[in-house]
Amino acid sequence: MGEYVFKLPDVGEGTAEAEIVAWHVAVGDHIEEDQPLVDVMTDKATVEMTTPVGGVVIAVHGELGDMAAVGSPLAVIAVDGDEHRSSPALGEAPPDSSGQEPAREQAPANTRAAPIPAQPQAPPPLGGLSPKGDETRAAPGVAAVVARVRTEKPLAAPSVRRRAHELGVGLQYVPGSGPEGRISNEDLDTFLTSGARSESSRSLARRESIVEIKVIGLRRKIAEKMQDAKRRIPHFAYVEEIDVTELEALRVHLNANKRDDRPRLTILPFLIAALVRALPRYPQINALYDDQAGIVRRHGAVHVGIATQTAGGLIVPVLRHAEALDLWDCAAEIGRLATATREGKATADALRGSTITVTSLGPLGGVVTTPVINHPEVAIIGPNKIIERPVVIGGQVVVRKMMNLSSSFDHRVVDGYDAASFIQAVKALLEYPATLFMDAV
Repeated sequence: MGEYVFKLPDVGEGTAEAEIVAWHVAVGDHIEEDQPLVDVMTDKATVEMTTPVGGVVIAVHGELGDMAAVGSPLAVIAVDGDEHRSSPALGEAPPDSSGQEPAREQAPANTRAAPIPAQPQAPPPLGGLSPKGDETRAAPGVAAVVARVRTEKPLAAPSVRRRAHELGVGLQYVPGSGPEGRISNEDLDTFLTSGARSESSRSLARRESIVEIKVIGLRRKIAEKMQDAKRRIPHFAYVEEIDVTELEALRVHLNANKRDDRPRLTILPFLIAALVRALPRYPQINALYDDQAGIVRRHGAVHVGIATQTAGGLIVPVLRHAEALDLWDCAAEIGRLATATREGKATADALRGSTITVTSLGPLGGVVTTPVINHPEVAIIGPNKIIERPVVIGGQVVVRKMMNLSSSFDHRVVDGYDAASFIQAVKALLEYPATLFMDAV
C-alpha cells in the first residue's frame, strides 16, 4: 500500500495561496479517481479540486478557512502499490516514469490523520431494515440510506447544510442515500414530506442553543470588502423620490409587444440607460479612486456592476460597455450575468472592472436603503420598491407610481452638490422616459 500526496496546484494569475472553503472527503473515505476532493477560493474565483487517483483518504491538511500555499500538501491518499508519490507542486517537475519521489514531508500540526482501515466499515442498519446477512436492503423502489448516531457529523454539501439550517432541520436526523451516507437535497425533501420533525423545529419549545458559524470563503471576502469600504470611504447618502408612472407604462407596453426572442424588461435597463445619458456630464462619478496613489481615474466606458444575490452571498458581475447597449441587449446581458453568477459559472473577468454599481432588492426594495460603495468606485445607485400612493399634482390628488432612488457617493471625490445634481438628471430622464431615446435633451 503506497501513499499519494495531493498538493495545491498553481491555479494561475500569480496566486500564491488559496483559502480552503469546502472539504468533499474525510479521513477514512474511499474515493474514486476524478472525485471532488476540496474547494479552494482565490481572490478571483472558487476552484473545485479533484483527485487524480483512487484510494483511501488517510490525512487531510487544513481546516475550513485556513490559507494553503501553492505546493503545500492538501491530502494524503492510500493507493495500491509500494511507492510514495505526490502531485507536482509549483516549480517542481512531475515524478519520473518509475513514480519515485523523495520521502514525504512530515504532516503539519493542523493535519487530521488516521490509520488506513483494513476494509470499509459497514454503517449501522437503518431502523426497520433487517440487520441480518452481508448487506442491508431497503424496500423495492426506495433508495438505500445510511443511518448514523446523533453524535456523528452528517456528510452533506454546504448548500444542503444551509438549506437545512434555514428550514430548522437537524441533519443528524436525516437519512442519507449518497456514498458513506452523504445527504442530498432529495434526502432532505423526503425527510420533510414524511412528516418528520427535528427537535429544533418543535413549536413552543425553549431554544437555548448557540451555533458558531466560522466566516470563511465568499462570506469572508464580502465581510472584508465591506469593512474596507466603510473604513476607507466617507459615504455621502442621497435619496430622491421619482414618479415612475410613465416609465412603468412604457415598460409594460414593451413587454406586452416584445418579440419572443427578447428578454422581459425590468426597471434596471431603464435605470442603466439613464445613467449612461447622465454620466458624461458628471465624469467624476464614473470613476475609480486609488486613494493610496492619490489618483482618480475617470472612465469614458460605463462598466456597470450588477449586485447579484446568490446562495453564498452578494456577488457583483460586470455589465461591460453599457453605453453601447440598447434596452433589450442590456436586459439580456443582465439576465446572462445573473444566471452565470448564481450557478457559480461566472468567470474571473466577469467579476471585475466595474466603474459604478447598481444594487436592487427587487420586490423587497423597501422604502429607502443606504448602499455601501463598491471600492474603489465612488458611487453606487439603488432603486427601491415602486409603490402606488396619492400625490398632489397641480392642486389635484392623483394616484401615481412612486419610487425612491437611493445612492451613496465617496465624499472625498464627489461633492454633495454634484451628487444631488447627478441624481436630479437621472430623475428627469426616468420621469420623462422619451428623453432616454433622444439625441438631445
